[in-house]
Amino acid sequence: MAQPERNERQRLRPAPLLFEPSEAVADPEHFFGLESLEDPKELLARSTELSLAFRAATDRAVEFQAVAAAQLADPRRFDRITPAEIADRAGWTEDYAKKMIEFGRSLLDDVRP
Repeated sequence: MAQPERNERQRLRPAPLLFEPSEAVADPEHFFGLESLEDPKELLARSTELSLAFRAATDRAVEFQAVAAAQLADPRRFDRITPAEIADRAGWTEDYAKKMIEFGRSLLDDVRP
């Protein structure tokens, strides 16, 4: 199944991601209350909401990673760091860091007037 385009995903209103209480996290069978749902229709609906919410959260987090990488590599900064250093900090390859820096710059350019 193909993933929806970015603009289409932005229109979706995924379920809010809430942190689970620590006692629920300690139980490996517990996952956002899904294990307690008995109606398969309700289980499908709620698990789909969570899946969309996690995808949306992942997309936003990646965008923030890219912006941070671009800011850290900005040649106008006196304390800029190299793509290799960014890769090391983020657990990426250097090539991926360069792509993320470029992506981050494009995101920052879209925001600037």
